[in-house]
Amino acid sequence: MKQDKPLILISNDDGITAPGIRALVAAMKPLGEIIIVAPDSPQSGMGHAVTISKPLRLEKTDIYGELTAYQCSGTPADCVKLAVDKVLHRKPDLLVSGINHGSNSSINVLYSGTMSAAMEGAIEGIPSVGFSLCNYAYDADFSLAVSVAQTIAKNIIQNGLPVGTLLNVNIPNVNAEAFAGLKICRQANAKWQEEFDERKDPNGRRYFWLTGKFINMDKGEDTDEWALANGFASVVPVHFDLTAYHAMQQLNNWNLNIATHAQH
Repeated sequence: MKQDKPLILISNDDGITAPGIRALVAAMKPLGEIIIVAPDSPQSGMGHAVTISKPLRLEKTDIYGELTAYQCSGTPADCVKLAVDKVLHRKPDLLVSGINHGSNSSINVLYSGTMSAAMEGAIEGIPSVGFSLCNYAYDADFSLAVSVAQTIAKNIIQNGLPVGTLLNVNIPNVNAEAFAGLKICRQANAKWQEEFDERKDPNGRRYFWLTGKFINMDKGEDTDEWALANGFASVVPVHFDLTAYHAMQQLNNWNLNIATHAQH
């Protein structure tokens, strides 16, 4: 009996027409049957937001020719939820998200719509990965990112992923000659030092514009930030269980007896 091709769900946060998702579609085409469900407009920085206060629209589109593709009015997480419930005829063998225009390394994973689409896939038990290229330009060269995405996807299809785990893959903005390869990493201890630039609109009303700079406090050579700075593509396994297990013993030593009535 002929085995079915792997079923690959593709989503992103930059929108269904972004060059990054077009590159990801090209990377996945040789690997299996593709279904695309992505936002109809950019959703960067949405994190794991879901739409609960207004209707969601899901429309089939022919912008990818014969490939099955839908554009959704919601967030990246909405796209995956709708795909699982309304579009897919079976559970996908792989979910790929991206290729994002810009880095999603270190703390950025928490804010990333790209990674939230992958996270939603992992919650659904689908082997999932998010890809990001460290170049924010619309006309960025995605050729190296395509090769990285294809390599990672082949390995996931062949080997699977640990339960509850997904991958955060960031590709450096270098050419093929300067590329050092793939490196399994941990998430760096880095964050945004944020400031809000206060301005006034033409009516004299105050508004604020988020600014700031990125600070890497981690000097380790096993982090995603080190890898990217040294020409590697970083591969970080992450999971959606946010329990701080190392803190449980300390908290269990607290006095947690609660007085339920006034003492007389």
